[in-house]
Amino acid sequence: MTRLPPPPPDLLDGAALFLDFDGTLVELADTPDGVSIPTELAPMLERLRRKLNGRLAIISGRSLADLKGHLPLHGIAFSGSHGLELQLAGGTRLPLSVPLGLDAMCDAVEQFAAQIGGGLLVERKPAGIALHYRLAPDQAERVEAFMAGLAKKTGFALQRGAMVAELRAHGATKGDALKAFMTEPPFGNARPVFVGDDLTDEDGFAEAAALGGAGVLVGPPRDTAARYQLESVKAVADWLRSAA
Repeated sequence: MTRLPPPPPDLLDGAALFLDFDGTLVELADTPDGVSIPTELAPMLERLRRKLNGRLAIISGRSLADLKGHLPLHGIAFSGSHGLELQLAGGTRLPLSVPLGLDAMCDAVEQFAAQIGGGLLVERKPAGIALHYRLAPDQAERVEAFMAGLAKKTGFALQRGAMVAELRAHGATKGDALKAFMTEPPFGNARPVFVGDDLTDEDGFAEAAALGGAGVLVGPPRDTAARYQLESVKAVADWLRSAA
């Protein structure tokens, strides 16, 4: 598969920048709590925020509370739970509707994980639940089948990611989060650039392109809506540092 070109140095000139977290700003870890936050990350994001006149947002599959626990920054917009949670840079948070049946579904996932034994990690979120199997890769097929069956039974959406299957409420994607932020000042009529690594970031790439911007894929080549590519988290950091 053909590798995409790297983003040009001036791609962020006059742009609105949207960044995924895991696999983009920090290396993937065996568990969500196991990520290591580079000491230079927060200062670099602050420099980017100033350069872009506030047109910077973090869009992640993590819950908003989890995300902000790792990035306790002010003046930056955040989206969590794949677009279901939104907080503007000034601190205004859009209300989150908790879907019916969430507790029962979460109980079913936790019971399944307990039956399997060690290696599976359950992550409850405000509007869904994720089941990580990075520490039990041999259980991938079983986990995927169970979560797909539960999605069909409950009506929740199944979201697949890197060694994780997640059930969540319908109604939002990372692309929807980007689109929502683009209607708010200071993003305005800027050209959106979305940087991410996972399949869940494809919606962000597509929406950025639809609004006249571009996506930047992090990692190896694949079928993607992104226009540019960076090979690693380190490459992202180097590019952002240069841009800032």
